[in-house]
Amino acid sequence: MLTSGELAPDFTLPTDTGDELTLSSLRGRPVVLYFYPKDDTSGCTTQACEFRDLFPRFDGGKAVILGVSPDGVKSHQKFKAKYELPFTLIADTEKVACQAYDVWKEKSMYGKKYMGVERTTFVIDAEGRIAEVFAKVKPAGHAAAVMEIVAGL
Repeated sequence: MLTSGELAPDFTLPTDTGDELTLSSLRGRPVVLYFYPKDDTSGCTTQACEFRDLFPRFDGGKAVILGVSPDGVKSHQKFKAKYELPFTLIADTEKVACQAYDVWKEKSMYGKKYMGVERTTFVIDAEGRIAEVFAKVKPAGHAAAVMEIVAGL
């Protein structure tokens, strides 16, 4: 698992617009990079909507919010439109970022093991270093906790 102080692994991946985004191009601004399992599921929707509702406070501090999941661009477009999400969603269909950030893990549900995203958020400072890691995130109330860290950067 990555820790505070480490340089955030760079990546270039497609966004919900179909354009590519390179993480290092955002240097100079804090970045909230949150990994979530799947578009339009209950926990992921709760988490995304909380970031949406607090977005003016993040944007007021010029922080960038990026949601990352293995879903494709079209799925992200539907999810973003359905919940009026004002931030960028990144399509990591090949799990490039998920593996670089060590969030692609073996999980278990009803005794069945499978691979999936472990809900994790990385707050990255303006210099591109990890300022805070939130592992095994519970969606409710998470955005407010992240906002407090961003405010301190």
